[in-house]
Amino acid sequence: MKRSTLAFLKSQNLTLAAIVIVGAALIGITSGGGFFNPISTRTFFLFLAVPILIGLAQMITLSVGQLNLAVGAIGGFSACFAGVLVADLGLPAWIGGLAAVLVGGIAGLLNGWLVVATRINGFIVTLATMTILTGVQYGLVGTRTISSTAWQPIVDLGKASVLGVPVIFWIALIVALLLSFAFGHTVTGRRLLASGGNSVAAQLAGISNDRSVIIAHAASGLLCGVAAFVTLASLSGVNQSVGGDWLLPSFAAPIIGGVSLVGGSVAVLGTVLASTILRLVDSARAEFQLAPSWVNFVVGAVVLGTVALGRVREAQDARRNAPPPASLSTRPELTPVGDPK
Repeated sequence: MKRSTLAFLKSQNLTLAAIVIVGAALIGITSGGGFFNPISTRTFFLFLAVPILIGLAQMITLSVGQLNLAVGAIGGFSACFAGVLVADLGLPAWIGGLAAVLVGGIAGLLNGWLVVATRINGFIVTLATMTILTGVQYGLVGTRTISSTAWQPIVDLGKASVLGVPVIFWIALIVALLLSFAFGHTVTGRRLLASGGNSVAAQLAGISNDRSVIIAHAASGLLCGVAAFVTLASLSGVNQSVGGDWLLPSFAAPIIGGVSLVGGSVAVLGTVLASTILRLVDSARAEFQLAPSWVNFVVGAVVLGTVALGRVREAQDARRNAPPPASLSTRPELTPVGDPK
């Protein structure tokens, strides 16, 4: 058995994969098999693409010890901006779709530049940009919903399937594979992890931590733009609420997947599996006709439990790897001194 296979069997990914299999089986049984019919399966994968993309977007910023609170705002603004370009200004659909991706990347690049230029914590910077972009998004569309009929070619892409699986889900998987390769086999990816793991050591090794932060935020924003494109392809329209519910799952997926909050690590497969679990939770809510608030309750509880369990494991590992206490040196024996003459 290969070493990579052994590592997988011992990793958190095996547990997550088992949860996915058991969860899907339980929903399938309770639905009388309806969950596994072609239409339900296609719908499941159709709406799994965005959770995967935003989870990976957050994972990138976490890898350098940063946070991106503007994930939903960037994605929502990018989608609405593209909708306005196509529906109101009459630009071709594919130009609007490309604009959504580029706007997301530019917004992320701006976040990274602000963090580096101002030396303000990324939490505050992305909180500010989240608020600004949410306001601009509302200013663009107001209370209306822009119908997806304006970008029908993109909608047609969303309806297309390969091997019975929606094309946009394959897009999310391709992004995941590219990220896995980037962090595992490229200099840039390893530098991001080095900056997140130990910024002082990375700086001494000649790695620019500022560049790592900018790259991470730009890549995160770019994936938010891709998620906006997927939204254009999968929803019947866009409005000011798009992206409003992305923040919690964007953090939940990488955290449950095994990404450290302090930086220096990624878990691409874990993030994909955790996103699938979150999607299963939402499917179970729909199956049992529960209030949407139950999903947030369950996800929040799981995230809290995962972080707490991670801290316990870190403490156990620290105690296990700690050097043994130094033994007290034995007191030297005193040589008796004879009586003076």
